Amino acid sequence: MRAPRRPAWTATLTSKAALFIAVMCCALAALLGALVHVSVTGQTVSDSRDKALARLAEVTGLYEAGEPLPRFAGVDPAGLPPSLRALALRGERGTVVAEYRGRPTMWAAGPADGHALAVRLDYTQSAETIDALDRSILGSSVLAIGVTLLVGAFAVTRVTRRLHLTAQVARRISAGDLDARVDDPRTKDPTRPQDEVATVSGALDTMASSLQRKLQTEQRFTADVAHELRTPLTGLSAAAELLPEGRPSELVRDRVRAMRGLTEDLLEISRLDARTETVDLAVHELGPLAERVVRASGTATEVRIVRDATVETDRRRVERVLGNLVANAHRHGAPPVVVTVDGPVVSVRDHGPGYPAYLLESGPQRFRTESGGKGHGLGLTIAVGQAEVIGAELVFATAPDGGAEARLRLPEYVRLDATGSEE
Repeated sequence: MRAPRRPAWTATLTSKAALFIAVMCCALAALLGALVHVSVTGQTVSDSRDKALARLAEVTGLYEAGEPLPRFAGVDPAGLPPSLRALALRGERGTVVAEYRGRPTMWAAGPADGHALAVRLDYTQSAETIDALDRSILGSSVLAIGVTLLVGAFAVTRVTRRLHLTAQVARRISAGDLDARVDDPRTKDPTRPQDEVATVSGALDTMASSLQRKLQTEQRFTADVAHELRTPLTGLSAAAELLPEGRPSELVRDRVRAMRGLTEDLLEISRLDARTETVDLAVHELGPLAERVVRASGTATEVRIVRDATVETDRRRVERVLGNLVANAHRHGAPPVVVTVDGPVVSVRDHGPGYPAYLLESGPQRFRTESGGKGHGLGLTIAVGQAEVIGAELVFATAPDGGAEARLRLPEYVRLDATGSEE
């Protein structure tokens, strides 16, 4: 039988610190309380015993002188504990605390002509003093534990809040927000002592700044190279058109077109990386839009419309995403390639070997392909970037019966009737 899963809060640093503080406070309070209780109880009992033995000595003198005994003394009195009576009959003196008529009593007894001569003292006040001390110890321990927990939780929460902020900034950086920083005030002043959290925050900010500089350098380099290539490629394309018809001319034109496509892809990726793209939103029917993309691709792609939907999106960017998915399916997959529209979801599915493992795990990567070196790996990267710009969700998966399947979920447009409710 599977063990029940513990609540998530039990794994937090605050709960663990609170539990540790509570356990340590309880252990310390129990230890100190036991020591105080034993010490005070021992002193109280010792004083009462000395007093009882002193009175026993006085009563023994009166007994030996044949004088009347006081009312708190007697020979073999009723209520004398049997253990103390047996001790006196053996010729020894001793004391014991026992109940007498419903009240705690200190008894002292000694031998007297084969009998037990005993005195009794009221032990109620001493017992109540010990009980009051125990209650005071318990109350002060509870109060100390509560105050310590509050102070400890406040101190730990300050640390965990800074840790949560650091983790939140790290997630923003991993999501692409390279301007995110922790900016812990302890890291800005070098003369101010830093704790471990400030050290981690400063290291994260330093790493983010270094990563941002490197990525910006790469983006500028990619954009500059692509811009510099456009001019010579334009001239090369014009020169290729002047070549006489023949197989060599076709090869040259084909390579020039491939280089121009690669250059345009690099420029598009540089714009997506810079996050400067603007979206032109409009309302479109998704079925006809998918059919138009397939017709423009000039490929043998089947279109299935299970349920058409109206979406609010940027038509040009959606066509770019679907066009890249269809082209990738024909280039790296196997026929038949099927585009299915089911509500606001468009899926592009082929019957080839499926997406590679690295792509399913980490998404498409630039200039990486595992299909015999064909292509440059930018098509799917652009599709992911354009989907992010229009607020769509693009998921790569393996179809249940084999083949690669990409699903694009678009924001669905909801019409309102005259009363303001959804149709």
